[in-house]
Amino acid sequence: MQVIYTEKAPKPIGPYSQAIKYENLIFISGQIAIDPSTNEFVNADVSTQTKIIMENIKAILEEAGLNLNHVIKTTIYLKNLEDFQVVNEIYGEYFKDHKPARSTVEVSRLPKDALVEIEVIAGL
Repeated sequence: MQVIYTEKAPKPIGPYSQAIKYENLIFISGQIAIDPSTNEFVNADVSTQTKIIMENIKAILEEAGLNLNHVIKTTIYLKNLEDFQVVNEIYGEYFKDHKPARSTVEVSRLPKDALVEIEVIAGL
């Protein structure tokens, strides 16, 4: 098992790693809209939060020597399922031809009162 860490993504806000490499898989912890340059949560609309999250996921993947085409599965947690279409559009800008498996669920609350959180499993 190997810890993946990059300064180009937010520092963990608790006792967890940005990502863990285990054999041929990378498990990226759930990401919320934290600006990696300030390590502060960006309390903005769901569109802005989703874009920040996707850029942070890209940075973690790049640190592991991968890119979005290596993503196998994502899980999207939404505070309000009515935001699904907006999040789905932005998500689709990052996953054009490559379409990983995905689950999307509505949750009652997310860390920092985020509107969206995304976790990823990628493969080498």
